[in-house]
This record gives sequence, C-alpha cells and structure tokens, in this order.
Amino acid sequence: MLLPDWLQPLRDSLSRNLDSWPDRTPPPERAAGTGGRPAGVLVLFGEDRDGPDLLFIERSSALRAHPGQVAFPGGGIEDVDTDIVAAALREAHEETGLDPSGVEVFGELDPLGLSVSGFQVTPVLAWWRDQSPVAVVDPGEVAAVQRIPISALTDPNNRYVTVHPRGHRGPGFLIGDLLIWGFTAYVLDGILTRGGWQRPWDNRRTMAVPSRYLGRQPVAGPDLDAPDLDTPAGAEPHDI
Repeated sequence: MLLPDWLQPLRDSLSRNLDSWPDRTPPPERAAGTGGRPAGVLVLFGEDRDGPDLLFIERSSALRAHPGQVAFPGGGIEDVDTDIVAAALREAHEETGLDPSGVEVFGELDPLGLSVSGFQVTPVLAWWRDQSPVAVVDPGEVAAVQRIPISALTDPNNRYVTVHPRGHRGPGFLIGDLLIWGFTAYVLDGILTRGGWQRPWDNRRTMAVPSRYLGRQPVAGPDLDAPDLDTPAGAEPHDI
C-alpha cells in the first residue's frame, strides 16, 4: 500500500507495539478487549491545497445526545458488517456520502471500552486515496461535514484542556468556533502524538465545555462519566 511520506511515521508506529493510549491524559476507560458491543470510528486522512487533513462530522444541534459535537464518522457493528473496518466505512458512507472504494485502511488502534454504553470502540486509520465528494446526508443527524487541516489541529494557539461541569479534564481543540473535546479529542490527541505531529503547547490553558455541547444530561453524580465519554460522539446510543 502506497501512503504519502507524512503518513509513514504513523503507520510505522503500528508495528512497534506501542500502547495506543499512553497515560499522558486520563483515558475515558482502559478496558480494551473486555467485551461489549464492537464499534468503529473512521480516522480518515486526506490531503488538499491546505495540506494533510482529517475528516470530521458536526452533529446536529437539535439532537438530544451530544448536540453540535464534532466527531469522527463511525458507529456500531451491524449484521451486514463483516468486521469493524466494514462498520466504520459503512457508517462514514451513511453520514457523509463517502465512497469507501477510494479509502485505504492501513491500521487499527486498540479499542477503548466505554463504561456506560458498554461499547468497545476501535479507531480505524485510513488514507483517502481517491477522494470523493462528501456532504451532509441526513440533516437531522449531521449538521456539517468538515475537513480540518492537521496544521490547525497542531497549532498551539488552538489547544486547550477542556473542563466538564462534572470535573473531567481532557484534551481540547478549538478550530474557529468548533470545539473538539471528550472522546474524539482523546483519540485525536493520541493519534497526533503517534504520528509525530504534536507541537508544544501550554497545557495550563483551560476552557469550560460550553453548555450547548452538553445536551439534556445531568451535570452531577458520583457514578456518572462525562457524556461524550459514555458514547462516541459520532453516534447515537442505538448506533454505538
């Protein structure tokens, strides 16, 4: 499989038996391989005039769960799926219109077990070899489809530690008026580190998670996880 030079360090890291989720940041849950319904998110690398980028969806602000949140396309495995890769590609097609035939999958990271939803979520790493048009398919679910340059994601001016009302702290990326936080930001932060793209940034910079991202969720309770960590932000509970 032919990948661009800038993706080689990430692919090479897969053969070095590295921990997918080193303890740089408290993970949502280190329960990989312990059961639960499998789910996959597609981490799709592309390249255009602004350089290397990643594909994200912005969820509809009308949704009760995770309104307006930015996420990787993805969802739970269904009977029609042969494996977790097929599930991630199918969900990406349903959410963005992506043509899976132009996508080269080059690896997977260890699944993350998400406690409340009971899912095991595998990030599927892929190269957008033959780019196809992408756009919102169902406005009731997805408000926008975004390609965000890696240069913007690694810009120190765009990096924050996000603070949830329940006290959870995690990585955050503010791109224009879009905040990437929670599960998606945790996965993204780990991938940028593995690929060697991270740049030093001031981790004393904090940002409260805006209320518009929280939905109709309780904000207190000792046995509750942050909502974006209970279910991957790219899907409703019935999806993953």
